[in-house]
Amino acid sequence: MAIRRNADGPVTAIDRTVGGLAARQVAHGAVADLLGNTHAFALEDALVQAGRHAGLDGPDTALARAIATATFRRFGFLRTILAARLSQGLPEDNPRLVALLATGAAQILDLNVPDHAAVDLGVRIAKGDPQLQHLAGLVNAVLRRIVRERAEILAAMTDPLSDNTPDWLAHRWRTIYGPEMAQAIATAHLGGAALDLTVKGSPTEWAERLGGVALPTGSVRLHEVRSSVSELPGYAEGAWWVQDAAAAIPARLLAVQPGERVADLCAAPGGKTAQLAAAGASVVAVDRSESRLERLRENLARLGFEAEIRVADAMTMTEEGSFDAVLLDAPCSATGTIRRHPDVAWTKSSTDIARLSGLQRRLLDKAATLVRPGGRLVYCTCSLEREEGEAQISAFLARNAAFERVPVEAADLGGLAEPIDGNGDLRALPAHLSGTAPEMRGGLDGFFASRLRHKA
Repeated sequence: MAIRRNADGPVTAIDRTVGGLAARQVAHGAVADLLGNTHAFALEDALVQAGRHAGLDGPDTALARAIATATFRRFGFLRTILAARLSQGLPEDNPRLVALLATGAAQILDLNVPDHAAVDLGVRIAKGDPQLQHLAGLVNAVLRRIVRERAEILAAMTDPLSDNTPDWLAHRWRTIYGPEMAQAIATAHLGGAALDLTVKGSPTEWAERLGGVALPTGSVRLHEVRSSVSELPGYAEGAWWVQDAAAAIPARLLAVQPGERVADLCAAPGGKTAQLAAAGASVVAVDRSESRLERLRENLARLGFEAEIRVADAMTMTEEGSFDAVLLDAPCSATGTIRRHPDVAWTKSSTDIARLSGLQRRLLDKAATLVRPGGRLVYCTCSLEREEGEAQISAFLARNAAFERVPVEAADLGGLAEPIDGNGDLRALPAHLSGTAPEMRGGLDGFFASRLRHKA
């Protein structure tokens, strides 16, 4: 029996003697940590940390991730469902209870697990948690009621924008994109994301080999994966890497040539670094996080690529005007990644956007100093918020006459014109690439990118 301590909770005993219990304890702990201290972790980090302490194996790790992800993907719905079945409403001041009820409800409503396992193991978790022991009966009653009323509940879960999106984000997206597109964005978030790959060779050939489709943008999309990623053909020999189709576009917009010196700022975990190295560039990959750069090193080693890797703050770089091209994937609110990281919707706030916008401005100005005359700069963020995208570029061009925009064209995206805005910038939305044809289905991460040139 392993022991772990939650960020703001009690010491919890992880019980491996009952099948599936340890995975559910880890999922519950990770969700409770985020609800109790929203700035402490990202869900993936919380799961990795908790799973490591608990010594979970592969299947239990996958189950814990599935439960926690499903909980946040439908968290707005779950809050309403639970509040209606609690006499005093949802106990927001008790994140451990909310997390236990929500993870249990998510299993019953959204995952292919036995109802009795979701209920009984939820009760076991309550009985083993000093803060929840006295509430085990309540947990049992609420979860059993959800089992009985499942059909009614599922029929009522119809509006992902109004009922499953935080009010502040729903208001933003209606204002920025209009009610129809805001609704489409929320619907795409509820649907999750496919697995996209960037390949070294022919996308068409790899799509055929892996049973996927080649997207117009050059990525390969797998709609159904029945094994772990590392077991897929081509992984071990480094023939491809996982990268959302939208995230793969900014590096392509740089159009680097063999031998060019390129800076990849805020580079980890390294998908864009790999793209630049694959194009033959001499890449300097810079990131402040040693642990995230270790993952970059591992990825490059598997892929057979080389880059100069620096653990450093990009703001301290002194090589003014020495790079042919610079890619700045700036830290952001990440609201464009909610399809695959649904916790983002519930752990970020408008204050994060304001704080990050200032950092993005400073990084963009710094990145500009590194570009040689005639060189290129691509700025991008995985955000749906204009302060982190369009507004940054408008303000940058207004204060920096040495740069001009190089508009993105449909030809840059394999003929796909939908994600190009009126200024010629990339504005990919989760509802884009969502047609009925296989190669036009599955959506994109929300991404903004602008291609700029230092005037010679």
